[in-house]
Amino acid sequence: MKKIVVFTGAGISAESGLKTFRDKDGLWEGYDINEVATPEGWRRNPSLVQQFYNERRKAVLEAKPNAAHTALAKLQDKYDVQIITQNIDDLHERGGSKNVLHLHGIITRSQSDVDASLTYPMEGWELTSADVCKYGKPLRPHVVWFGEEVPNLRLAAEMCDTADIFAVIGTKLAVYPAAGLIDYVPAQALKYVVDLDISNVQGRNWMKIQEPASIGVPQMVAALM
Repeated sequence: MKKIVVFTGAGISAESGLKTFRDKDGLWEGYDINEVATPEGWRRNPSLVQQFYNERRKAVLEAKPNAAHTALAKLQDKYDVQIITQNIDDLHERGGSKNVLHLHGIITRSQSDVDASLTYPMEGWELTSADVCKYGKPLRPHVVWFGEEVPNLRLAAEMCDTADIFAVIGTKLAVYPAAGLIDYVPAQALKYVVDLDISNVQGRNWMKIQEPASIGVPQMVAALM
């Protein structure tokens, strides 16, 4: 069974109503990312950070998987499929994909402020200052912030190295170190890029589908099936 590795970003979830991570002005839905997406911001104002991610979590829980998410799940009937996503939502899982690696964490879990490996599933959308881990320390969103290591990066690189088919969907490959994962993909692998025009892949013999993810991904899946 051939292995397909799919690398996704914010573009695949945008059509489900979730805003992309950040705009050119460095704001995320009106918030300064330095205040809500860094360890320093958390230490300065934990209540603001909790409020921000509570709002994001509520939006995620209200969102529904779109045609791109459900199309990828169909590949599992014929291929060994591994999803690697930069997104912190759970739309891939709810769309039916079974093997999903979250590079930057997942917002539907919380984690200990003193032990990042200690995580908890969440019920509902709200995390408060009263929620603590087994050490009695505050729980924070299970999200990798700027300035923090990406714990699953090596595992993701190993997955890319084994790909027979590789697809990039809804990401401009602008955020490192995650963007460097394409360098691990074997030269002989069949490669697709869907949704965005990525200058990084010039000269790499990529098959490009210049359509929104909800249209382009089903097209790619139909060709592969």
